[in-house]
Amino acid sequence: MEHILNIFRALADPTRLRIVLLLQKMELAVGELAQILDQSQPRISRHIRILDEAGLAERRKEGSWVFLKPGPASELEILGRIFRSDKVAKSEQAMQDQAQLSLVRKARAEMAERYFSAHAEEWDAIRSLHLPEAEVERAMLALLKDAQLGKMLDIGTGTGRMGELFGPSARSIIALDKSPEMLRLARAKLLESEAVTGSALVQKTELKQGDFNQLPVESCAVDSVILHQVLHYAQHPEAVLVEVSRVLKSNGFVLIADFAAHDREDLRTEHAHARLGFSDDSMKRWLIASKLELVQTRTLDGGELTVKIWVARKPAITSLHPDADKTASQSENLKRATA
Repeated sequence: MEHILNIFRALADPTRLRIVLLLQKMELAVGELAQILDQSQPRISRHIRILDEAGLAERRKEGSWVFLKPGPASELEILGRIFRSDKVAKSEQAMQDQAQLSLVRKARAEMAERYFSAHAEEWDAIRSLHLPEAEVERAMLALLKDAQLGKMLDIGTGTGRMGELFGPSARSIIALDKSPEMLRLARAKLLESEAVTGSALVQKTELKQGDFNQLPVESCAVDSVILHQVLHYAQHPEAVLVEVSRVLKSNGFVLIADFAAHDREDLRTEHAHARLGFSDDSMKRWLIASKLELVQTRTLDGGELTVKIWVARKPAITSLHPDADKTASQSENLKRATA
């Protein structure tokens, strides 16, 4: 009873109700909420603390920023029907807040555009060394055409492109990056993609700051992992793959897209590549050490640098569990999907 009372006490304040309604639309930083609501950050923070304690909002630190999303309270699903009603969603105050929210979306898009403009030359220089990225993406989609992505972890999400590419087939996505700047960029790009395609990418994607050496994900929590042009930044790729294996569920799989071994030393000195690509032998050895089974490889020539795609799975543990036959069947489906 006290829990329900706490929820209604929290919602009894107009500002806190406005915050909850805004968070139903998208994840927002404390500063963005202050801008929309035209209130000071300390005041907004006090309201957020009350919402957090009631389970109506959840805080997440990302560098020096703090972001808010709907909290874990199960009652939010029921309250959502009220929030979506015309009397609430189309009230004068809600419409004014939506107009301010549009300005936040616009500011994020402009930030993304500035970042791309500043780094376009650098990225174009690397892209010119291998076949067009569109062909790499087509190859990845073909390999995973019939695979069940389920809960997907995109390590080193960067601009969030892998979420855009595989999002429609995934149940949910954890988009992980070490850089707060890249996460803000991914957030803007996902909003832009959702507006164009009408997909629900923003709602199904959790943006999370973290290091691929120590993934901030529980063990056996995800069904699939994507490492797209990320592993060459690792000083110890084998340790990253051990972490990937840890977070994968039994029979889950990982797709790694990266460069074949090469001798372009300038990528190390000018672009911070810790590894100059990977050989098939090294990759297979590391996968075996990580208790991952190599399922398929694909070689994509077409430039000075060759792109490789490796798909591996985490074998199901043999047991008398009633779902053992189902798991084995899923494994065979993945093999057929990547054949």
